Amino acid sequence: MSDETRIGDTTFRWGERTYVMGILNVTPDSFSGDGLLATNDDPVAGAVARGREMAAAGADLLDVGGESTRPGHVAVAEDEEKRRVVRVIAALHAALPGVPLSIDTTKARVAEAALDAGAGLINDVWGVAPDDATRRLAAARRVPIVLMHNRAEARYTNLMAEIVADLEVAIDRALAAGVPREAIIVDPGFGFGKTAEHNLVLLRELAALRVLRRPILLGTSRKSTLGLVLDLPPAERVEATVATTVLGIAAGVDIVRVHDVRENVRAARMTDAVVRRQEGTP
Repeated sequence: MSDETRIGDTTFRWGERTYVMGILNVTPDSFSGDGLLATNDDPVAGAVARGREMAAAGADLLDVGGESTRPGHVAVAEDEEKRRVVRVIAALHAALPGVPLSIDTTKARVAEAALDAGAGLINDVWGVAPDDATRRLAAARRVPIVLMHNRAEARYTNLMAEIVADLEVAIDRALAAGVPREAIIVDPGFGFGKTAEHNLVLLRELAALRVLRRPILLGTSRKSTLGLVLDLPPAERVEATVATTVLGIAAGVDIVRVHDVRENVRAARMTDAVVRRQEGTP
């Protein structure tokens, strides 16, 4: 696949290299302990400072979320989620105008407010759900959307076949809502509606997603499956995340969504030199 997608003012050319998305959680209850509402008296200043660090470390885009999606998380009201993310996105857009921003939300009105504030991509963790509000918004605003796989219960007969089938349906729904094919990105939903064993199978068989012929986003950073394998807390899962980044790129992933940008950028560049050899590399 060699097409391209415009996010903000940046053109992402798929297949040329791996892109790194930095995670900015404007929450008090992020599973990874990095929620800006728990670690900063001024979350806006904290977000800008962290965004600058991530951009300097090589992040290609930043993903801002105002509601934790960890198991057992407390649901956030729409107005509160807007309050959390809109001011942060506006500040990031002003401070880092060359860095594309993504809004991580399932709520169309939150996404719309975030787009008004400067976001250029919708990242919907329930992108396979029948509700097409975020898809219709993406079509109306002419912005790309990430359709992530998810299920209420982790029950499968054939994991990868069902993930691919669910994402095919989600793509068809997005197209029917008016989203151009080139504006669709897919995410297999590592850690969402899947057991730890499912997640390991997903990593092993990621290449199956290539049949969708859409860019693939992978989000494994610091997640619980990594902790279960290594018996380590979230802050000590950097090496495990890097390992999954390398495996993902080898399988054809186009974007990795991570907390630890510098380490994953370096791993991505090294892996790209092997699996996506460009002129000028050894």
